[in-house]
Amino acid sequence: MESLGVVRPDFWRGRRVFLTGHTGFKGSWLGLWLVGMGAKVTGFALAPPTQPSLFELARVAEGMTSLTGDIRDAEALGKAMRDAQPELVIHMAAQSLVRASYDDPVGTYATNVMGTAHVFEAVRGCSSVRAVLSVTSDKCYENREWMWGYREHDAMGGYDPYSSSKGCAELVTSAYRRSFFNPQDYAAHKVAVASARAGNVIGGGDWAADRLVPDAMRAFLGNAALEVRNPRSIRPWQHVLEPLNGYLQLCQQLLGDQAATFAEGWNFGPHSESERPAQDLLAITQKLWGEGAIWTDVGNASQPHEAHFLRLDCTKARVALHWQPLYRLEQALALTVEWYKAYQAKADLRTLTLRQIHDLMAIVP
Repeated sequence: MESLGVVRPDFWRGRRVFLTGHTGFKGSWLGLWLVGMGAKVTGFALAPPTQPSLFELARVAEGMTSLTGDIRDAEALGKAMRDAQPELVIHMAAQSLVRASYDDPVGTYATNVMGTAHVFEAVRGCSSVRAVLSVTSDKCYENREWMWGYREHDAMGGYDPYSSSKGCAELVTSAYRRSFFNPQDYAAHKVAVASARAGNVIGGGDWAADRLVPDAMRAFLGNAALEVRNPRSIRPWQHVLEPLNGYLQLCQQLLGDQAATFAEGWNFGPHSESERPAQDLLAITQKLWGEGAIWTDVGNASQPHEAHFLRLDCTKARVALHWQPLYRLEQALALTVEWYKAYQAKADLRTLTLRQIHDLMAIVP
């Protein structure tokens, strides 16, 4: 069994990885991390979804094969994967915003549900693949607004089109795993399929619209007051490197001697102390940012439905993978503010982003 609880650069050196969504926020961080460890990465995604973007600012394309493509195009996706001949597929491409799903529900389902099916069809047509990690969201669960955390076997669901599409993506992943890559038959097909669900990630380089931290950074950089809809809504805030650390540790096991044991769904959430109202996050961010950090409560009367409370139970990852979150909310926000202050100062953001990755890897759990 591969070493538990740590990401091993020697494991990733020369490893062939096919990464969908590498131009997005989380995908850019993961692509840079993989390239930094010497993996041979092929990225497949649409053009960066925002301007500016972490993908361009940190020069994520350097050192990888970066392909522009749409996972809704099954033929192009299948060809790209066959050409790359990866051992591992990490599927992160998605329409990732709740509020955007109200504007374009059909497009959201097309990307998040059929796109996921296309990824698995491409895997079926690529004999080199030995493991697949499908990344969804904590919002895949049917949210009953209860106070305890959702466990991996709880019901999938979703109130809004985005959350529902992520529940559907989990069902697609489960169906392909059971129908074509059943862990009980691993000796025959030798492909391990898992899914990963994380909480509200924060970190440098996120420029998405209608997300609290990116909205705050844009406002503070522009010396404008941030308008907040739901300051009392509680979220499981975590630095983007925390779940990515878990994904990489899980992938090491999916490519290890006991791969079939790990071919399941997995939660990667923060410490319970980091499950805080938005107003707490903003208060900390104001202190870290300093002058010009102002926000106002504008209410939510005319806005689409958003969950008030959502928590993940990550016992399984802690016990079986020896994974654990390494940063408290204050530390996660300090790293985030550092990144945007560096952007403001026109610093080398590839160097800074790689340094933040290295610093997390240097922590002994």
